[in-house]
Amino acid sequence: MTERSHESHEKVPSRQRRRFAGISSRAYEHPADRSALVALRKLSGFDTVFKTLSGLLPERSLRLLFLSDSVRVSDAQFAHLNDMLRDACYILDLEKVPPMYVNQDPQPNAMCIGLDEPIIVVTTGLVELLDEEEMRAVIGHEVGHALSGHAVYRTILLFLTSIALKVAWIPLGNVAIMAIVTALREWFRKSELSADRAGLLVGQDLQASMRGLMKIAGGNHLHEMNVDAFLAQADEYEKGGDLRDSVLKILNLLPRTHPFTTVRAAELKKWSESRDYQRIMDGHYPRRDEDKDTSVTDSFRESAAHYADTVRSSKDPLMKLVGDIAGGAGDLGGKLRDKFTGQSGSSGGKGGATDSARRDEPRNPEGPGTDPGPAGS
Repeated sequence: MTERSHESHEKVPSRQRRRFAGISSRAYEHPADRSALVALRKLSGFDTVFKTLSGLLPERSLRLLFLSDSVRVSDAQFAHLNDMLRDACYILDLEKVPPMYVNQDPQPNAMCIGLDEPIIVVTTGLVELLDEEEMRAVIGHEVGHALSGHAVYRTILLFLTSIALKVAWIPLGNVAIMAIVTALREWFRKSELSADRAGLLVGQDLQASMRGLMKIAGGNHLHEMNVDAFLAQADEYEKGGDLRDSVLKILNLLPRTHPFTTVRAAELKKWSESRDYQRIMDGHYPRRDEDKDTSVTDSFRESAAHYADTVRSSKDPLMKLVGDIAGGAGDLGGKLRDKFTGQSGSSGGKGGATDSARRDEPRNPEGPGTDPGPAGS
């Protein structure tokens, strides 16, 4: 640690918070984040694009742009944000404090970008929207991105999104780029769940994290909002509707870089109540010096277990159907047809082979036309 970094860290935290010396990003990374990143790296052509863009992206230009047209956070400018930034780096034990800029933009937003070294950017809309503890969680969120090494992929996503618009006229050119952009967005949505956890570890105030997410969704009207009601929206969103709604949820999500705000709030609250979170707060967490010995197989197994548990516990109609199929409850094609058309499949018509196959299935003890619950429920 440099002398300057050490001096900066000694000024924080502003109130007593637990520090996680040497913490590895594995401690807070969402299993879906890791598995989505692995899938992204296996995408055909991604390695080539990544290596090419890593050498071509104008990072120096990016840094000069913020230096010339934004306000750099320091002891002299936005000093309260500078204290929060050093606080976050101290708590997560990030040795080098990344530069942070405030950019004039009414849209509340924050990002961590950069190839060689991360840069944190927050908009004036966000600074004006959040109170101190809510902002602390957001800055911790961005420092979590930096610790996890997410800035590189975020930068490439921004660049490719811009390129996709410029090469749309080239036959098949846009298809290849959009495939990578779609995969990057899928990973980045999952990485946001990891960074939300990092923000909670920094702020150590769940209510502040919840308030911040509510404000991002509904603006600065806390007196009109309620955390429990907000979380109830997430529950209704997950379990409401039928298979058609499940498909619409996917279509709504695909163009986004962030998960839906109510879903983020519900995910974070669930993690805050988990044994994993309590173990971290008790000082039991993976360390960076152990990362080199981490088993890739164990990481795959953890991700697979997470997805299996998600399918089993999900209230979403599509996930329930996946659980039915995985549990041998019926054929996928027949069930999809029945769900979308509202048919039970018990009558004749054009059923043919599908109906015959259905008659050969084990009889549902609850009677014909009743779909069994998810496997393991």
